Amino acid sequence: MQKTIQLKLSASDAFSEVRIRAQCGKALGRSPDEISGFHILKKSLDARAKEHWILLSLLVFIHEPFSPRKIVRINLKDCSKSSKKVIVVGAGPAGLFAALTLVESGIQPIILERGKEVRARRRDLARLNKEGIINPESNYCFGEGGAGTYSDGKLYTRSNKRGDVHRILNILVQFGAEENILYEAHPHIGTNKLPHIITAIREALVNHGAVFLFEKKLVDWQIEKDNIQSVSCSDGEKFYADAVILATGHSARDIFHMLHQKKIKIESKPFALGVRIEHSQELIDGIQYKYLKHGLGGSLQRPNFLPPASYSLVEKLHDGSVFSFCMCPGGIIAPASTAEGELVVNGWSPSKRNNPFANSGIVVTVNEKNFSAFYGSGPLAGMAFQQMIEQKAFLAGGGKFVAPAQRMTDFVEGKHSSTLPNCSYLPGICSASLRQVLPEIITNGLKRAFLAFGGKLKGYYTSDAVVLATESRTSSPVRIPRDPIALHHPQIKNLYPCGEGAGYAGGIMSAAMDGERVAASWIAAYH
Repeated sequence: MQKTIQLKLSASDAFSEVRIRAQCGKALGRSPDEISGFHILKKSLDARAKEHWILLSLLVFIHEPFSPRKIVRINLKDCSKSSKKVIVVGAGPAGLFAALTLVESGIQPIILERGKEVRARRRDLARLNKEGIINPESNYCFGEGGAGTYSDGKLYTRSNKRGDVHRILNILVQFGAEENILYEAHPHIGTNKLPHIITAIREALVNHGAVFLFEKKLVDWQIEKDNIQSVSCSDGEKFYADAVILATGHSARDIFHMLHQKKIKIESKPFALGVRIEHSQELIDGIQYKYLKHGLGGSLQRPNFLPPASYSLVEKLHDGSVFSFCMCPGGIIAPASTAEGELVVNGWSPSKRNNPFANSGIVVTVNEKNFSAFYGSGPLAGMAFQQMIEQKAFLAGGGKFVAPAQRMTDFVEGKHSSTLPNCSYLPGICSASLRQVLPEIITNGLKRAFLAFGGKLKGYYTSDAVVLATESRTSSPVRIPRDPIALHHPQIKNLYPCGEGAGYAGGIMSAAMDGERVAASWIAAYH
């Protein structure tokens, strides 16, 4: 017999399989010996009170053999002799899952990735971190797996209406992710594990006939009768296909420029921009697990059955909001720039989230009114505004991707930081006034938010926290329009924009689902 039950356990009890089994027996009126096993269906942490609780939904096996969890697997077909071919531009989450969907239907994708495969990409990241030398085609944003490869691997999303979240999670497990992503309230994979999963996906695609090409940068396409006939890469090679799925990510500015120059419709859209802030993980644990509130001190050791604490914060403004973005417990701040002379920072965490720092983007929403000075750029106005701030941050840091930084309290009070705390950002930080880097609309919003966040989380507002500029690639400042039903571009009937770069996703999960959607839409219409 199998039964689904709900349990509320202390964090220490939930850490022990023996204790969970005992509590299952108690809830069902059975001896623990009668419980042959269980699957966790959902798991979440309630740390609002002094006592920390784990909420579990369990499928319990009683008096019958325990069977392993069933993983929903996709079945890929040999597509090497397919009469239909689809070019997929970009090998991030949207592009990879679009390719998987095509191969499921026996259609051959030709995946063109401007960057390098994931292992070679690491060497370019090392040079960026250690020497301040950037490869504009292989960095934290460009390369196999896209920006998601080195962004912690957060897998939670509010985009259930866009696709089947459970299916995406199961596919990731099929290719090597741990099963706990299927039931954790806030699942993540970890930057150290994502490359292996992405490599496994690519190898499966290639083994079933997909064509996967690296260092193939799209620079042009040839259009006849409202359809793309072929695409051209920077090395001069051309590729022909029945459709093009454009999954180039939020940082492919050259693609936006190409579309605009060819008078292919694109639109400016709101986005968010600000700073990345870093505290000690010990402090965030103390705040969230109530060590500070109950007078236990901020240096109390977090029990190993509790995860490194995170936070999610928002402060409403008159015409927008300030909010935390991509919070990374036990994480590292990284240079996410894609060009020399522009400074962008982001954060990531390993799977164990065991670094001593906690970082998060704190960003302010911006809209067309805020970048009206760039109206001469038309639909690229938001991108020009974003780029201008990144260039100012680079200059303020003095070069080699050193980031301008201030202590949190000094930023709010408008003071120079004579010293700076230790920071995980490897290229290094230097003391600079961020008010000279960021527009007033951003700095005023951040000042208000930091004070408000300090009121919400006792101890959060502190001189021991450091803020770095600039967190500017939260989402694309450009949207590539598409038909709401058929999902192709309104002018070009076989061009399918998707993912973050097209303005239809915000993270690994929503991008993967959007890639699946556009591929399925083309399959339904033309296969």
